[in-house]
Amino acid sequence: MTQMSQDEIITNTKTVLQGLEALRVEHVSIMNGIAEVQKDNEKSDILRKNIENIELGLSEAQVMMALTSHLQNIEAEKQKLKTQVRRLHQENAWLRDELANTQQKFQASEQLVAQLEEEKKHLEFMASVKKYDENQDQDDTCEKSRTDPVVELFPDEDNEDRNNMSPTPPSQFANQTSGYEIPARLRTLHNLVIQYASQGRYEVAVPLCKQALEDLEKTSGHDHPDVATMLNILALVYRDQNKYKEAANLLNDALSIRGKTLGENHPAVAATLNNLAVLYGKRGKYKDAEPLCKRALEIREKVLGKDHPDVAKQLNNLALLCQNQGKYDEVEKYYQRALDIYESKLGPDDPNVAKTKNNLAGCYLKQGRYTEAEILYKQVLTRAHEREFGAIDSKNKPIWQVAEEREEHKFDNRENTPYGEYGGWHKAAKVDSPTVTTTLKNLGALYRRQGMFEAAETLEDCAMRSKKEAYDLAKQTKVSQLLTSNEKRRSKQIKEDMDFSEEKNGKP
Repeated sequence: MTQMSQDEIITNTKTVLQGLEALRVEHVSIMNGIAEVQKDNEKSDILRKNIENIELGLSEAQVMMALTSHLQNIEAEKQKLKTQVRRLHQENAWLRDELANTQQKFQASEQLVAQLEEEKKHLEFMASVKKYDENQDQDDTCEKSRTDPVVELFPDEDNEDRNNMSPTPPSQFANQTSGYEIPARLRTLHNLVIQYASQGRYEVAVPLCKQALEDLEKTSGHDHPDVATMLNILALVYRDQNKYKEAANLLNDALSIRGKTLGENHPAVAATLNNLAVLYGKRGKYKDAEPLCKRALEIREKVLGKDHPDVAKQLNNLALLCQNQGKYDEVEKYYQRALDIYESKLGPDDPNVAKTKNNLAGCYLKQGRYTEAEILYKQVLTRAHEREFGAIDSKNKPIWQVAEEREEHKFDNRENTPYGEYGGWHKAAKVDSPTVTTTLKNLGALYRRQGMFEAAETLEDCAMRSKKEAYDLAKQTKVSQLLTSNEKRRSKQIKEDMDFSEEKNGKP
């Protein structure tokens, strides 16, 4: 038998249906004729059974016709859906084009915002530099310079969680630290939220955090490490908004969750303790913050080792808390220990070394120990000079030495003093430029305090020039990064379009 098509089956079924209907009518008429002539029960029963079989055949034929109609409707719906899919593909391609245009506009806006932010910072710096020219504000200027390291001491702990979730602990603590790692999606969300917060777009950052927190609680439950991570992120945003009470509640909740799920000696617990200590420190609650900071230090020493750079970072924060309470003996001890860790583990040229020396010098200034503070400032500047210009000799002098010579010859013609080439002396130094600039300002303020105005002006002028060059370099770097990011996103978009085209053509 050859295979029949659907149309042939339908045609044959209709023919059979007509034949059965005619046969049924014939049987009914015969049966009625027999009933009128004579009562023959045997023939009547045979005819009745035949009629029943014919009616059964008719019913089955009708079912087949109904089924055929249903299949035809399904096929029509299938064709309709295919048409809709084609239309959606076309709309998707249009939306991709619209998205690409919107991304280009957004990138141009980001570039403009970055330039405006850098110009704003430069103008703010220029305004702050003018204060040094006013003699009546000398004391206030020196005091501000001495408190600048305080801000340096309390760094934002925005990256604290990421830096401590995957440490390399001693073998005896491996089990305590290997049980949890922040998912990549939360790291990405964290970076996005911090970016919005840095731009002051809290109306976007806060709902983003809350929605993510709600989703995590629904999927994982409240007592989950990922929930604690989101609580930390939202707390940092609240802290930037000066909503300290809300931030403290979130951090305490995160601390409780991490303590229960990860253990009391996990680095994530230390990170949350440190964030909470920073929050209390910003509110001036130094006594409440100090035990939290010490507990964080204890955990990090236990898990990471006593000479780990993260331990030095914690020591810096603890030193600040003690400094604000006037515990200068402890401050000096903590700073010195942090300095030893940075120098031994990261090397003398690591930016943290210069920052910590500035912090320790600030502590000396608060105690009136100007000579010791001056030595530290000069060490930072000398090291930066040697890295950029080589060994020091009579023709290759560090900027502080040039400044002191200008002070000695302040009544001579300034054109005879070798200063011009030092105006931007550390612009390309392989050190943390903001830290060196801060050191120049701090040492200049110290010189003013001692009545060495010519030397102070030299350093402040150098700081101003270096700040401008750093600003220009940062602006160029920002523009380059934006262009590179734009190119990468464009390449990714092209690849996605190619993948989509392959799928549409039926390729694997």
